[in-house]
Amino acid sequence: MSTEAVTHPPPTPPSEPNSQNGRIAPTSTPQPQHEIKHIWVITGPAGCGKTSVAEYLHQQLQIPYLEGDTFHTPENVQKMANGQPLTDADRWDWLILLREQALLTLTTKPTAPPTTTPTTPTTTTTPPPSGVIITCSALKRKYRDVLRIAAYRRADLKVHFVFLQASEAVLMDRVRGRQGHYMKDYMVHSQFQSLEAPQRDELEGVTGDVLGVDAGGESREVQRLALGVVRGAM
Repeated sequence: MSTEAVTHPPPTPPSEPNSQNGRIAPTSTPQPQHEIKHIWVITGPAGCGKTSVAEYLHQQLQIPYLEGDTFHTPENVQKMANGQPLTDADRWDWLILLREQALLTLTTKPTAPPTTTPTTPTTTTTPPPSGVIITCSALKRKYRDVLRIAAYRRADLKVHFVFLQASEAVLMDRVRGRQGHYMKDYMVHSQFQSLEAPQRDELEGVTGDVLGVDAGGESREVQRLALGVVRGAM
């Protein structure tokens, strides 16, 4: 009595058609990609135009803006008003608070004003913002690193530093022209002494997150230049 070998076709991978039965096995459903959110840190020494640029970006991009100086402790403000440079110890809690407030802003849904109908008022909500603008001198690499922590292990968030660059002489003249601001002109020199200009790894390559802007010109020109580099990075 003869026997014949029985052969079995190899199993078909789940993502490929099964030629034996003509059916196609189900494939995995593509996962939606996360929207990338952005923290835009407007940085540079006193007088470079951080507030002016931040307010302009806020108007043009329609995203929230946090003025970094408002998060300083009264003790820090008093020290600066007295001409005393802030120490690293003075800045740590301020930087951490600013970082956490930026993250909180990105997760907070803005609430529109209530609309009244003949029956009942309703409140509409919009999604959380896609970005937030903060002002912070961030003169040293380690200060920038504190803010960079916001994006650690997060593929859906990027931190950018818009670095406003101008000469010490130009910024001294600007600060002298301010009325009622606690930052005095002689503090500009102190800030330039503390300034650690962004290095190549901060400016270039995949990890480069510093966007340089020439801030030596008129305010309108600086605003337009800043908007251009921000839109180019979005």
